[in-house]
Amino acid sequence: MKIVIIDYKAGNIQSLLFAIERLGFSAKITSNPDEILEANKVIFPGVGEASFAMNSLRENQLDLLVPKLKQPLLGICLGMQLLCKNSEESDTKALGIFDVSVKRFPASVLVPQIGWNQIYDLKSDLFKNIPEQSYMYLVHSYYVTKNKNTIATTDYSESYSTALQKDNFFGVQFHPEKSGILGSKILENFLKL
Repeated sequence: MKIVIIDYKAGNIQSLLFAIERLGFSAKITSNPDEILEANKVIFPGVGEASFAMNSLRENQLDLLVPKLKQPLLGICLGMQLLCKNSEESDTKALGIFDVSVKRFPASVLVPQIGWNQIYDLKSDLFKNIPEQSYMYLVHSYYVTKNKNTIATTDYSESYSTALQKDNFFGVQFHPEKSGILGSKILENFLKL
């Protein structure tokens, strides 16, 4: 199986690569469109600022490629947010796979949300053998509202989408590679879809 991690200068890629290797798989880090197209599974990580990340995607025309992919793709953190139509962060137009906007947490809560929080209302095979109310590790100041593509929910100032799915596109706001045994299980579930 060919696993690709998209490299667009906006990812915490090494820890993700190590997490995949601990599961007994190997992955290639690349920004090459041909290698991405040939992959069986694509992971789209992201740490950083939305407009910078979108500009990086445009440099290799990955903004045009990613929405056309047919194989399972997992967006992580900012990667999930970029799969949405736009973000309040720098008023950024994103990839538009999920027809929902990314909003900033209100001033009434501490941002970024950093640390462990629970996920619930789990739907999809992505969460096979993951108990309701499991704790996952999150670091983010922006969030996706609940919508028809929500497959997991978390509470922080309000209930929001902590995971999304539409067709072959999956997204998680949390970092599975930093979320212990259960985070590793979610990564494994994705790789075995």
